[in-house]
Amino acid sequence: MSDKKVIIRYAEISDLDSVREVLLDAYQQYSETLSAERWEQYKESILLSVNAETTKARLVAEVGGEVVGSVFIYDSSETAYGAPQLEIHTPIIRLLGVSRKARGLGVATELIRSSAKLSLEWGADTLHLHTSDLMDSAIRLYERLGFERAFDKEFMNGDILVKSYRLPLRETTLLNV
Repeated sequence: MSDKKVIIRYAEISDLDSVREVLLDAYQQYSETLSAERWEQYKESILLSVNAETTKARLVAEVGGEVVGSVFIYDSSETAYGAPQLEIHTPIIRLLGVSRKARGLGVATELIRSSAKLSLEWGADTLHLHTSDLMDSAIRLYERLGFERAFDKEFMNGDILVKSYRLPLRETTLLNV
């Protein structure tokens, strides 16, 4: 990774194998924290999401011509999770992943920034995401970028609290670059 410039673009069909590799690499660390059964379910969910027809946009991050990160953007909680009861009718990002070798280069921030810009272009006022305490470094990033808790959009997944965060797009400094 001699050229460390991060380029964000729409994913192409030819990128999907790389996206799978990046996501498995990025999320592999949770295989040690989750039970074997839960990890297998999570991994299967990740892989199924790569080709999900409900995804509005797939973005990839390239560094030195190599795909090192990705994020998926959905229209709503119904398309993101099959959960209309959450009543989120603005974009939601899911499966933000950065390969371990590209961490620390600002890849996740650029993927989130691009997701926020797209959401604003689509006419949205808010960008949502869900996460859990398992992903503590991601939570620190989201909060640093201006996401705030959306307690009314949280839910339980088994014994795990799935926390909700939202970014007010018209107020965020994330887009002022």
